[in-house]
Amino acid sequence: MKILKSYQVILTGVFFMLLTAGSMVGQNFRMDNSSEIIVEGTSNIHDWEMKATSKQGGATITTEDGKLTGISKLQVSVPAESLESGKGGMDKNAYKALNTNKYKNIEFELDEVKKIEANGSDSYKVNGLATLKISGVSKQVPVEFTVKLNGNKLQINGKQNINMTHFKVDPPTAMFGTVTTGEELTIKFKSTFSK
Repeated sequence: MKILKSYQVILTGVFFMLLTAGSMVGQNFRMDNSSEIIVEGTSNIHDWEMKATSKQGGATITTEDGKLTGISKLQVSVPAESLESGKGGMDKNAYKALNTNKYKNIEFELDEVKKIEANGSDSYKVNGLATLKISGVSKQVPVEFTVKLNGNKLQINGKQNINMTHFKVDPPTAMFGTVTTGEELTIKFKSTFSK
């Protein structure tokens, strides 16, 4: 009799776990071409920006009752030579500084989500840690971005400040060193992912 009751308790527990798991939905998304990734910087003459003309990425999220509860994967890869400023000389100097002959891609991977906070209708503020790989050097950085759920679309927006010397990248120079760029960069992203 006791054995039978034990089995009933176990079966009830398993059934409850299955019901709970059933309300948690994992969803996979792929980055759209319409996504924008922009690198902004400074120089002793003027500010500048480079836009990524090629990029790819994916995201896996968990929702419960239509609400974002977790992000188990978020990866983005940008071919370094797809960054373009509209000025060939500047691009060439940037590629040299990034050593694109050897290191083809700039990569981002979310390592850990520390906090997901509701930020209006279907919008969430996310804090976590990510690994950023530039010119073959990987560094873990704190990240903060917003996520918006919109049917089969996922929008991830934010910006990240970095110092290029932390990735062993020497700030590019031009005109025999008379034009020098600052060490600090801002990476802005307006990314759309679709199922």
